[in-house]
Amino acid sequence: MKRPVIAVYSGTFDPLTLGHEDVVRRAAHMFDQVIVAVATAHHKKTLFTLDERLHQVQSALRDCPNVQALPFDGLMVDCVRAHNAQVIVRGLRSVTDYDYETQMSGMNRHLAPDVDTVFLHTSAQVQHISSTLVREIAKLGGDVSGLVSKPVLSALEFKLSKPD
Repeated sequence: MKRPVIAVYSGTFDPLTLGHEDVVRRAAHMFDQVIVAVATAHHKKTLFTLDERLHQVQSALRDCPNVQALPFDGLMVDCVRAHNAQVIVRGLRSVTDYDYETQMSGMNRHLAPDVDTVFLHTSAQVQHISSTLVREIAKLGGDVSGLVSKPVLSALEFKLSKPD
């Protein structure tokens, strides 16, 4: 019996964008299970808490039964091993992403030779989206409705309506 192919797609997802969703949904068609590994991101000051980011991923991707969101901290390859995954999925928007992701892929291959990295180019219609830009536009009162899904938009509106 063939073992199911489990892929891990990691990131901070602060917030989850339509670009992230594009990569996850396409990966969900390629692999038996996709784990969206939401980084605790101790080194970053995130707009959303870890629990809020996990909830956004679960809400936005609830129509994908083979996708689950889980928290992770530490090395990506340790997360992959902990979930018996064989593949790391990474999204690419640009040459800049490619340079960085190629270096990370090489290091992950060094640390875990049995784990492959699969690069998925984001679809043209979402290639320009980044979490950083979404946060900045939303904080300045701009319309991000075409950049994030409805559950994430609601979370952004709620978070940014609260006084500091």
